[in-house]
Amino acid sequence: MGDRRRSRRLAAALTAAGLMCGTAACGAGSDSAGGGDPNTLEVWTRSNPDSAATYDRVFAAFTKKTGIKIDYQPVVNFDQQLQSRASTKDLPDVMINDTALMGSYQSQGLLKPIAPDAIAGHAQITDKSWSSTVGIDGRHYGIPYSRQAQTLMIRKDWLDKLGLEAPTTWQEMLQVAKAFATEDPDGDGRADTYGMVVPGSAQNGYAAWWGASYLWQGGAKIIEPDGKGRYRPAMDSAAAVRTVTWLKDNLFCGTENVVQPGALTAITGNATNFQDGNAGMYLTGPYNITTFDATPGKDTYEVVAAPAGPAGSDVLADGENVYFGAKTGKAKQEQALAAFLISPEGQRIAMTSVDGHQPVVRIPVNSALDAATVRDDPRWSVVQKAYEDTSEQFPNAPDFAPIKQDTADSLNAIFTYCGSDVSSSLKELNDTLAGDLKDQDLLK
Repeated sequence: MGDRRRSRRLAAALTAAGLMCGTAACGAGSDSAGGGDPNTLEVWTRSNPDSAATYDRVFAAFTKKTGIKIDYQPVVNFDQQLQSRASTKDLPDVMINDTALMGSYQSQGLLKPIAPDAIAGHAQITDKSWSSTVGIDGRHYGIPYSRQAQTLMIRKDWLDKLGLEAPTTWQEMLQVAKAFATEDPDGDGRADTYGMVVPGSAQNGYAAWWGASYLWQGGAKIIEPDGKGRYRPAMDSAAAVRTVTWLKDNLFCGTENVVQPGALTAITGNATNFQDGNAGMYLTGPYNITTFDATPGKDTYEVVAAPAGPAGSDVLADGENVYFGAKTGKAKQEQALAAFLISPEGQRIAMTSVDGHQPVVRIPVNSALDAATVRDDPRWSVVQKAYEDTSEQFPNAPDFAPIKQDTADSLNAIFTYCGSDVSSSLKELNDTLAGDLKDQDLLK
């Protein structure tokens, strides 16, 4: 099975390689809107209409301040449309998208390298955030824009009704989840509540996205750097076997309703049990705070640090970077936009919800700002502390997409079949990850 997965990954990589273009080639003869106007930047974000409304305010403020116009394109199917544009050698000038995609984009030649000191205000971004923009070759390929870390959203009213406290360890979390599942915390007299929400589908790597925090809390790693620009797979470690076994036995194959029905086919888009009011916990990103404040309601839940596992309480951190498309010209305009986006003014606008629209900066990358102060909401201090003190990001320099997908496929299969042998399954996964790294010439 590992070889078949690797074959699919390699075929996809070769397809992407066919779209690669050098800096000059990608910028030649741009026919996109604004392409011939040196004072207009074509900017893409991966956004739905809700978050796009916030970006509209950000870009309007930038244009008012600088006179540089923005041809803004909110794109939902971002990667598909980006590959289409790459095939015509006509990339957007600026893109804002996930940090974890940098390695994939850079390996395809889609990004222009960036000198941090060319961006005004670069010194106000911490070294931790800048480190997530360094490629395999040691050069920067992005500018940090927004960061976030997972925290535990938990129904405070359910805790109060059952006389419980928010959990601080895995064992306490499991006890609370079982109580939520079996002790009628909503008081309706029916067995219709669940302990926690899990987006455990293999689709788009969700099982790995959700499971990463638990792996790190259990002392496991997916891949490890060797300090010399190469990596080795690490999912056959004793810590990984212990952690995945604990998750399988306690969350998916133990007490009924500890996780919501259909957890192993759920993605974040349809894992709505927390806002639907029938699940009591959700380890997730802070972008959900706005949603959950509306339903189930701000007064019904609280935001707390993730419960600690045997090795600590590290959680998945991610966010968005600003990327410059690999095309010629407009460097000064691109740098001016990046400087505004990371400035206190630009970050404040992007962190503020107007008319209920979703903010697009969660934790500010500008160290002069504090998320809880800007939002006048102390819950955000929990998120910011998690990012600063107990967070880990997926490695950004490799193309992590196939690694995440193969990890998700394996975890989903292990959790689906309660009789599965965790140790042998993870050994097979480790061999597959070795193939992924070898395909990128990164295997130690």
